[in-house]
Amino acid sequence: MAQDQIRFHYLIETPDDPERMAVKIATDQSTGTFTDLPGETADVKARCAARVVLVTELEPAQVPAWPTDAPGPFRRANVGIDFPLESIGTDFASLQTIGINALYATRGLTGARLLDIELPQAYASHPGPQFGVEGSYRLCGLDFPAKTPIIASIIKPSLGLLPEEVAGMVRELCEAGVDFIKDDEKLTSPAYSPFDDRVAAIMRVIDDHAQKTGKKVVYAFGLSSADPEEMLRRHDVVVKHGGQAAVVNINSIGYGGMTFLRRRSQLALHAHRNGWDLMTRHPAIGMAFRPYQKIWRLLGVDQFQINGIAAKYWEPDESFLRSFKDMAEPIFSPSDRALPVCGSGQWGGQATATYQGTGGALDLMYLGGGGIHGHPMGAAGGVRAIRQAWEAAALGIALETHALTHPELAASLAKFGKK
Repeated sequence: MAQDQIRFHYLIETPDDPERMAVKIATDQSTGTFTDLPGETADVKARCAARVVLVTELEPAQVPAWPTDAPGPFRRANVGIDFPLESIGTDFASLQTIGINALYATRGLTGARLLDIELPQAYASHPGPQFGVEGSYRLCGLDFPAKTPIIASIIKPSLGLLPEEVAGMVRELCEAGVDFIKDDEKLTSPAYSPFDDRVAAIMRVIDDHAQKTGKKVVYAFGLSSADPEEMLRRHDVVVKHGGQAAVVNINSIGYGGMTFLRRRSQLALHAHRNGWDLMTRHPAIGMAFRPYQKIWRLLGVDQFQINGIAAKYWEPDESFLRSFKDMAEPIFSPSDRALPVCGSGQWGGQATATYQGTGGALDLMYLGGGGIHGHPMGAAGGVRAIRQAWEAAALGIALETHALTHPELAASLAKFGKK
C-alpha cells in the first residue's frame, strides 16, 4: 500500500452487484454525491477521490443482516478502498467520519462491517502507549521479558462498597500477593464512594504494604468522566497520592477525551472497552476488533481488556484468541504494543488453554475477580491457585496432576471446575 493512502477493508452485503456498491461507497465517502458536480474536476478527483482496489465475492446470505424488503439472496464481498491521506489526514475523528461512520448510511447495503485499517507511516505521529507491555511489568516490579503473567484482581462487589471497605479488600489482596488491582469499570465517583476519598483510603493501604514488604502493588482507579477537565483533576489526585494507574472507559470518553488525557498523563492507562460489544456482536455489522484496537493503541492506551477463554460474557474463545493475536502485532514498532488483559470469569482453569492458544505467551495480565475473592481459602488461596495454574501451564503439566501437590489449585478446581 502506498504511504499516501489509507486502506479500509470492509465486509459488505447487498442485493445489488458488490463491485458497483463498492464504487458507490468510495464515491459517496469522498468527492462525489448522487449527481454530477461541476466542481468535481479531474484535479479534485486525483487528489481526494477514494478508489476501489479489491473486491472478493463471498458466499451469499439468504437472510439479510439489516431488515429489508428486497428479495434475496444477498451478495457478500470483502472490499478494499483506498482513501488519499491528503483527504483525511491523521486525525482519528476525521478518519472515523469519512472511512467508518459514513459506510453504515449507504443506501443499498443490507450489512456492513469494518474489518481492518491499513495506516500509513504518517499515523506514527500519534503518541502510542506511554508504558505498554514492558512498562507495565516494570511498574509491577516484575522482570521483563516476562516469566509469568501479571496476576491481577478486580474489586468485587463492583458497586456499593464504601472507601474504607474497598481499602480493606485491597489490604487483603496485597497480602495475598497480587501484582495489580483495579476498580471495576462501573466505579468512578458515586455518592457512596467519592473518588478523592477512595484514592486516599486505598493509597494508605498500598503505601503501608510497600513499607512493610518493599512491593508496591499497582492500583488502577476509575477516573473516566465526560468532562476532560474533571478527568484530569482525578488523574492529578491519583498522582498526588503516589498512584500509578487508571481505568479508562474508552468508548465513554471518546477519542478527544483520550487524546486530552494521554497528552497529560503520568499514569498507566488501563483501557476497558465496554460498549464495543454493540459494535461487533453481529458478524456482518459494525467493526472487528482488529481496526478498533489499532486506533486506541495509537491514541495511547497501555493495557487493553479483551476478555478470555470461557469468558462469562458472550464472546467465543476464537474471538478472544484473534484479539490477542491482533494485540501482539506491532503497528509501526514493538513500542506501540499494549498489554493484553485477560479477564471475565477467569480463575486459573483457563490458564492452559490460554497459554496454548496464544502460542505460549506469558506477557499478559491475568485478571481474576470472583475467581480470587470466591476461592474457598480466601483471596490468598485464589491468588496462589492462579499462580499454580500458570506454573502448570508453562511446564506442560495437567492442572489435575499439579493439583495433587497444590491444595489451593485443587480447591479451585473443585469449586470452579464444576461450572
